[in-house]
Amino acid sequence: MTSAMPSLERCAFFDHFHPKHLDKLATLASLVRFSQDEIIFHEDDDDTRFYVILSGRVALELSHDGKPVLIDTLHAGDELAWSAVLGQKKQFRARAVEAVAASAFEVSDLRAAFDANPYFARAFLERLAGVIGQRLHHTRRQLGRALARS
Repeated sequence: MTSAMPSLERCAFFDHFHPKHLDKLATLASLVRFSQDEIIFHEDDDDTRFYVILSGRVALELSHDGKPVLIDTLHAGDELAWSAVLGQKKQFRARAVEAVAASAFEVSDLRAAFDANPYFARAFLERLAGVIGQRLHHTRRQLGRALARS
């Protein structure tokens, strides 16, 4: 595994993280790649990984009347799969819109790091709460548009 540190420093999700927390995250990261149109996960899937997108775009979609409804498009620097960190099933389907490279973190490793350093846990979970709020806002907006068209 190559060091993910320079990549993590450029990710918006990790803005304002203490350098020692970034160092810890870099030791936990592994590089993963997804091909264009590859499904990263489906709604209601269980997954044990949390991702930060390094390059490419990922569509978050919900199924409505058997058709995918775009909820949000994620780009380099965005996180993916917050639900894994919280031990929940996936809320959306994630599909690579184009080739994607991402840093992947096993949730069990993240939780062990949280247990070892509550300050790190707090910083990570506070940032994650902000992402959840943003996703909820996008979901409400997109569903309102979809319902208005139907």
